[in-house]
Amino acid sequence: MANLSRDDVLKLARLARLRLSEAETDQFTQEIQEILTYVEQLNAVDTAGLQPTYQVTGLTNVTRTDKAIDYTAKPTELLTNAPATEGAHIKVKRMLA
Repeated sequence: MANLSRDDVLKLARLARLRLSEAETDQFTQEIQEILTYVEQLNAVDTAGLQPTYQVTGLTNVTRTDKAIDYTAKPTELLTNAPATEGAHIKVKRMLA
């Protein structure tokens, strides 16, 4: 059985940057000790021949197949949407004086 001292709880609180009162320190010492006892109980269970359980409901992912869509457009087609063009470029007002 893992023994948890008050100093261990205070060290955990310091690492977590928590300030605990005396009552909280006593309470957390008891609660963490109970958690550690339960974990020891779980570690004692023999799971050597068991398969891991990843999904208990039997649900599976439903995904659609990927379809590649070609959105490519020629530069000349794109320039038809511009308000003003000059050669193969979009013409804009001067930004710097």
